[in-house]
Amino acid sequence: MSMKKVLVTGATGFVGRYVVKELLSRGYEIIATSANHDNARLMEWYQSVRYIPLDFSELNEKTNYYLFFEAPDLLIHLAWEGLPDYKADFHITRNLPRHKLFLQNMLENGLGNLTISGTCLEYGLKEGKLSEEMSEEPVVPYARAKNELRVFVNSLWKTSVPDFKWMRLFYMYGKGQNPKSLLSQLQKAIDNNEKIFNMSGGEQTRDFLPVEKVAEYIVATALQDEVTGIINCCSGVPITIKELVEDYLSKQNKKINLNLGYYPYPDYEPMHFWGDIKKLSAILKLKIV
Repeated sequence: MSMKKVLVTGATGFVGRYVVKELLSRGYEIIATSANHDNARLMEWYQSVRYIPLDFSELNEKTNYYLFFEAPDLLIHLAWEGLPDYKADFHITRNLPRHKLFLQNMLENGLGNLTISGTCLEYGLKEGKLSEEMSEEPVVPYARAKNELRVFVNSLWKTSVPDFKWMRLFYMYGKGQNPKSLLSQLQKAIDNNEKIFNMSGGEQTRDFLPVEKVAEYIVATALQDEVTGIINCCSGVPITIKELVEDYLSKQNKKINLNLGYYPYPDYEPMHFWGDIKKLSAILKLKIV
């Protein structure tokens, strides 16, 4: 696949900042965009990219965004507002129309290669190993909006997108993640020398990756055209939340009493699920330059 210029939306987000870094390490020309220019200036890569701010609340359907972003060869679309509030209706009423407008505009004006971040929550309450062939049964508005966006882009793909990848992100951790996330809260408790850490029962099984690996897999997927469609972005290895927390403490040589069962289990996730990585593994075996 021959491409030089890559546009990354949501470039200053938790995943986006690492995706930009991964692309730069591979020598690509990067156009980065996000809503907040001040945040972008804080990124270590700011001087190495062409940064063009865009607030999705200010989209204008009369603007040719493909030319606005200097005719990129590839779009890696990571932008999405309002996370981690998964249950808010604004994902459907506000975010979804904006992202439909933007992506349709890009495709109709010349974009030929597209990778978008989805979510494992699109699978709904299914238990066990989740494969891309399974039906989508999203429960929360965030996942419903993402799934509707995928269906919409797929309908455009039949006529105008020769290369479309939908990366279903599972769970990730690392520097820069949301302060409300589990490991961020755990680290805060450690930093504050707290004796007790309140958490759920911890028996739920999930699929985790460090955010650096997530970025590596997104980029590897985006830069190839042999495997397309829905692709799980995950480890394929189930681990309980309790094991994740204990492993995190062990690696830091820290101890804290876990107050298991303090929080109820989320009602929008099954107790045990992880991802099938057959498609991702096929991608990672390709020679990608």
